[in-house]
Amino acid sequence: MTQQTLYLIHHSHTDIGYTDRQEKISRYHVQFIKQAITILDNISLGVAPEWEGYKYVCENYWQVEQFLKKANQSEVEKFDYYVNQGLIDISLSYLNFTELVDADILNKKLAEAKNYTNQFEQTFDSAMTADINGFSWGYVDLMQQNGINNFFSCLHTHHGMFPLFKKQMPFYWEGQSGEKVLVWNGDHYQIGNDFLFSPNTDQSCQYGVDGFTAEDWEKQFEITKEKVFGFFDVLKEENYEFDFCPVMISGIVTDNSPTSARMMEGIHRWNQHYGDEIKVELVTLNEFFRILRGKNLSIPTFKGDWADWWADGVSSTPAGVKLYRDAKRKYRLVNKLDKDGTIGNSEQLKEAETQLAMYAEHTWGFHSSVSEPWDSFVNLLDSRKFAYAVNGNQLISEQLDDILEVYGEEANQLDRESYFKVINPHTESVEMNTCVYIQHWQTVDDSYFYTSLNDFVEVVDCLTGEVLVSQVSNSSRGKEISFYIALSPKEERIIKLRRQKPVFKMDTKYYNHAHIGTERVIDIAPYKNFLHDISIYCLETDYLKIEIDPSKGIESIIDKKTGAELIHKDSTRAAFSGVYEVTSSSKSNPYSVRSLMGRNRKSPATMRYESKLVDLKIVEDGPLYAVLELNYELEGTKMYDVRLKVYKKTSQIDVAIRLQKIGTWDPENLYITLPFTYGNANETTTYFEKSGSIFRPGIDQLPGTNTNFYLLDNGALFTNQNNSLFIAMKDTPLVTLGALESQLIELCNEESEKKNKEVLYSWAMNNFWETNFKVDLSGFYELNYSLYVTNQESNVKELVNEARNKIEGLIAIPYNPTQEEQLTFKEDD
Repeated sequence: MTQQTLYLIHHSHTDIGYTDRQEKISRYHVQFIKQAITILDNISLGVAPEWEGYKYVCENYWQVEQFLKKANQSEVEKFDYYVNQGLIDISLSYLNFTELVDADILNKKLAEAKNYTNQFEQTFDSAMTADINGFSWGYVDLMQQNGINNFFSCLHTHHGMFPLFKKQMPFYWEGQSGEKVLVWNGDHYQIGNDFLFSPNTDQSCQYGVDGFTAEDWEKQFEITKEKVFGFFDVLKEENYEFDFCPVMISGIVTDNSPTSARMMEGIHRWNQHYGDEIKVELVTLNEFFRILRGKNLSIPTFKGDWADWWADGVSSTPAGVKLYRDAKRKYRLVNKLDKDGTIGNSEQLKEAETQLAMYAEHTWGFHSSVSEPWDSFVNLLDSRKFAYAVNGNQLISEQLDDILEVYGEEANQLDRESYFKVINPHTESVEMNTCVYIQHWQTVDDSYFYTSLNDFVEVVDCLTGEVLVSQVSNSSRGKEISFYIALSPKEERIIKLRRQKPVFKMDTKYYNHAHIGTERVIDIAPYKNFLHDISIYCLETDYLKIEIDPSKGIESIIDKKTGAELIHKDSTRAAFSGVYEVTSSSKSNPYSVRSLMGRNRKSPATMRYESKLVDLKIVEDGPLYAVLELNYELEGTKMYDVRLKVYKKTSQIDVAIRLQKIGTWDPENLYITLPFTYGNANETTTYFEKSGSIFRPGIDQLPGTNTNFYLLDNGALFTNQNNSLFIAMKDTPLVTLGALESQLIELCNEESEKKNKEVLYSWAMNNFWETNFKVDLSGFYELNYSLYVTNQESNVKELVNEARNKIEGLIAIPYNPTQEEQLTFKEDD
């Protein structure tokens, strides 16, 4: 009989905020490394020979980083010694992330881990993750760029599932660059604890006053025998092809588990009795991959996205995610404006990256967030999590402010001439709308703004002397002056606001044409010599034609350049209308009703409600854009308004959804309909952008992965030949494809290409998870989306980059020109 081997890899799972305060978790993991050092000291001194063979893996570099901040010189020296001995191992992952993490920040964090481990004699080229159920396709190339050749996934099938329809197998994951990483598609991160190698574990039976006796240890060892042999029997029944199998193990069955050497007592005992049949060996992560690569195995290669089943946690905290994504856009602007890092504060930038990374970590609350939402600890940890987004946003905003000050940004000043500098931070030419703000106390050529005189200001390009097309609107910041401008790559341009005499307009009741009646309601259809392009029924520009069904909302958007319809033919719901779902917990409880939902995130008993359009009105109509407001009624909300800003100088629509959410303890979902395509949906290809990769959902995925929902970066692209539509999701990154009804979940397979053509929804809110999601979604929200239509021959990467530039926009700052510049401007005038 061939000897089989059970490899155990010992680690402590980092779940930051699930079992205690986030900062307390940091302290725990520092102590766990110190505990490992003490154990190894005792072994080397001969104090604990029964623990010989003990090894410990730091699950990620974050643990090591925390240790180095707190440890004294002696502890660091001992740590270095045991790392060099191969007894303490370091995984090159930084944390267990959701796909919310920014690719550039992830790249930096992986680089920090690799740079740190380069000092050691041991080779470090492996990473592991635990708990999470997916990773962006971009991870492959990021890992390869940072010297990570091996990746161990310890998935958790609670509301999730492993890829390839089979776990406990290796495969090569090929990235979009063609580079590969060797993956072990593993099992749960604490399955090794099921074997009860440690005496008196929390999985042992409860004992009497005598405690855990020698007799109890004998009984437990019999259970170990049943479990280990049973485990390999199952592998054999499933035609498992290897004579070895690796599993993860913790000191005890809990997240953020302390380390323990007592498992070695059971391992030694096992090998004495049954080691000739099944050998049990404790190895490190890097050691396991050296063993694996040393075997002559036929390992398949797969390429594609590995969609995360746990990405939906972000929709349980929409306010924090909105802040995070705003910071993410500012972070990209900082890197574009200060590419070499010579202007800003490098330490402040690094701290901002850390705060944003901590927010993107996969833990979305305390373990009793749903069962005890009133608990002080639940709310404390929720506040701590939210603080990462707040702090990250504040730090990166300050970094951007510091950089813009060098570019010439001025503070508020009385009687300042209204000059502004417009900056294109991108390496591509940009032609788009941007805006500046004037507060109520500020003047333009000594004139204050009045609500009825929005047209008395004009925007002058100081380089050309051209008066730019502009429009003034009211905003919470005062007056918003929008204008349209074209800039070359990295170009800076000075503009000036200038007073012009308002044009007197005769009262419309004196008009001698059939345009408008005395009640000032414009409701006459177009006729010869009268174009009525903007109404509550239709908004038409030179680029787009948007038709409104007064009973539903947006029913058609036509690209006038090609005549193509941009609304999916299979959609039964109007664009940007809301869909609300709720599942009653009256027959069970808020915990139980959620736990039975599995991967569906809803049940056949889920009630579904669609928004009802109750009012329409044109809010603004000017030379740059028109604004239509659609007022809906929607169950679960007290307000659901859609403000559609349709631009007249470009093929762009901005959408702001303003809603007031009502709270409930029952599991609920809120979707926003995004039924877009380009022309014939069957001829259109959908692309998703996420964490450094662009892929086709349902097609470019690992077999057996999630095709139900995805966490995106900037948004989704629909292409048809040389025409495309990009839908940007600025605040709500989670989307779902296809029918919303409860159904069997289809994993990616040969038939799932049809998912690529299905109707898209923004999954804006949910609270379905039974443990650690934020249960209360109530509050006021503004969720922003944009549509960009392009008719040009470009590859997908170029189209996505163009959309990203538009999302990040131009930067306009108050600016006081030098005397030389002012002289030039006056000569131009």
